[in-house]
Amino acid sequence: MEYDVTIGIEIHVQLKTVTKMFSGAPTSFGRQANTCVNEIDLGMPGAMPEVNKEAVAKAIQACTALHLTIDPLVKFDRKNYYYSDLPKGFQITQQFHPIGRDGYVEIDTPSGKRKIRIERIHMEEDTAKQFHLTKVSLLDFNRAGTPLIEIVSKPDMHNGQEAEAYVEALRQTLYYIGVSDCKMEEGSMRCDVNVSIAPKGAAHLGTKNEIKNLNSISHIGKAVDYEVERQKKVLESGGTVFQETRRFDEKTGTTVMMRRKEGNVDYKFFPEPNIFPILLDPEWIKSIQAAMPELPQARRERYEKSYGLSQRDIDILIANKEMAEFFESCMKYSKNAKSVCNWLLADVSAWLNAHETTISASTLKPEHLAKLVAMIDEARISSKQAKELVDDLMAGRDPEVSAKEKGLEQMSDTGALEAMVKEVLDANPQAIVDFKNGKDRAVGFLVGQVMKKSRGKANPGMASKLVQQELSKR
Repeated sequence: MEYDVTIGIEIHVQLKTVTKMFSGAPTSFGRQANTCVNEIDLGMPGAMPEVNKEAVAKAIQACTALHLTIDPLVKFDRKNYYYSDLPKGFQITQQFHPIGRDGYVEIDTPSGKRKIRIERIHMEEDTAKQFHLTKVSLLDFNRAGTPLIEIVSKPDMHNGQEAEAYVEALRQTLYYIGVSDCKMEEGSMRCDVNVSIAPKGAAHLGTKNEIKNLNSISHIGKAVDYEVERQKKVLESGGTVFQETRRFDEKTGTTVMMRRKEGNVDYKFFPEPNIFPILLDPEWIKSIQAAMPELPQARRERYEKSYGLSQRDIDILIANKEMAEFFESCMKYSKNAKSVCNWLLADVSAWLNAHETTISASTLKPEHLAKLVAMIDEARISSKQAKELVDDLMAGRDPEVSAKEKGLEQMSDTGALEAMVKEVLDANPQAIVDFKNGKDRAVGFLVGQVMKKSRGKANPGMASKLVQQELSKR
């Protein structure tokens, strides 16, 4: 039987601010547990929340980049429930007045580009973090109150590949504009994926199952594809798909039931009494939008138009913002975008991976990489010789200086090379006979002998040209 697959995704993104959503406590990833929390985060009696202006600005940036209509009236609500990671017993969120509505993001699919609609973006605060041990659970309240936006998609995706592409498009966009660092492995971007299936053409959607807290792009695709097949097997064996909350088991590649849902939870939302509605100044909103950094799609188009890079190279560069920024810096000193890109994606990336570091943490200088590329283009060194300079280059050394110290500069002096070519031909008369008899391999052999005689320093192109010229005279 064929089925219609329907997927919607809710994404929580921690905003890149210095302080929390409603308090002056610092945001805290990696700090000692329970050292970045104050009375407001814990909901102590008399503690009054105050809205973080920078968090609102970043939410406006996210709405703008993702084409949402911004609501200039900021209002917050209380979401009431008790759980151990919620110190106040309620969460401040935007249930009734999200800051943005009705946006979209474009994704690439095998059948072309598709728009995935975004229903809403709302601001809220994060909860504490739990650590479940064998007999006890520990709580770190550092995360409590960290600014979040929640991005809720429409149910417009139909397979794991589309779900991956949607989350990656959001991650790239928010990362590039500086809204969040979007490090899924650190929890600053967390995904809950809703999956349902129904017989093809059915009037109603199937029963929805939610897969919680997926922490990598690849896990999203694997979890969705497994869950679709699981639900198919249940239905085709005559069973019933129940509404459940599930988690993804990375080791087995399966989804595992956490709990069943009997119905929608009544959170008894009501307006947050301690935060008055805030009417945003339209000019302030415009100033935020005017200062927006270049979006990934605009950069992608510019790289293709201005630099003539292939789509594959562009995709790899854009996926790593620091590498793309370094490429931009190199292009202030170079005219050969393709070679600069090749060096960054091949030898430089290989060195960074081998040394477990990043381009921003390295001592490589953009002007030095541009100079290395120019030295190759000018035939001062060969590509093979250039690879011998990688360690020096990554140590921040000038490749021109390193090449001289190592004796790697190519011999491009025509007179010296001509003399060397004549000596090689004089020493190999049989190769001349072979060439006259139509054996083109003789040229390669003679060039090789020239390279050997010059200890690899001869310019190969020039050597080949001079060998052929000398052969034509004999």
